Amino acid sequence: MADCLFCRIVEGELPADKVYEDEHVVAFRDINPQAPQHVLVIPKRHIASLNEAGDEDVPVLGHLQRVIPEVARRVGVAESGYRVVVNTGRDALQTVFHVHYHVLGGRAMQWPPG
Repeated sequence: MADCLFCRIVEGELPADKVYEDEHVVAFRDINPQAPQHVLVIPKRHIASLNEAGDEDVPVLGHLQRVIPEVARRVGVAESGYRVVVNTGRDALQTVFHVHYHVLGGRAMQWPPG
């Protein structure tokens, strides 16, 4: 989608500090980090939110979740621990409507988160 910020990153139209990429997903550092390590993991194919994901998206979303531990390893938080967050919809503060998983680590997390 031409107006989707993350689609433009996937297409190479916008720069991103990538930490992982394969044919289905890309992971890059958040430009407004909420933890010492804050990476976004996204499918390359545009899916607006988990609410819009269909049966055809199950393989890529499953693959995305399998990539998250590798992303955590690459940014040095796999052993100490990390949090994975998916915001879905405006009330959950989803601001970019392209499914993305936040991988946060590098400090002790608090609960409840919000």
